Amino acid sequence: MFTGTAVFDLLLPGDSRNLKAKRAYVRPIVAALRKFEVSVAEVGHLDLHGRSEIGVAVVAPDAAHVGTVLDSCERLIAGRPETELLSVKRRLYGDDD
Repeated sequence: MFTGTAVFDLLLPGDSRNLKAKRAYVRPIVAALRKFEVSVAEVGHLDLHGRSEIGVAVVAPDAAHVGTVLDSCERLIAGRPETELLSVKRRLYGDDD
């Protein structure tokens, strides 16, 4: 069994000057990521209006499948024109960890 995690650091548009506007950008991204059957949540920059960190976790029987799912999540986020993907931190955990 393998577990993979990814944290996506996002720059949101300038019009997300309050938390309600920020949620209008973050909520559809989180909903879109769920189609990959992953656990997903906003995990960082909760008090910053123009930034967001979205965390994703996936469990699979092999490391290749974990990598494929996380790659798909990254492509989805990077392909959204209204946000800018600043960085991605990924980790893979196996049976030995």
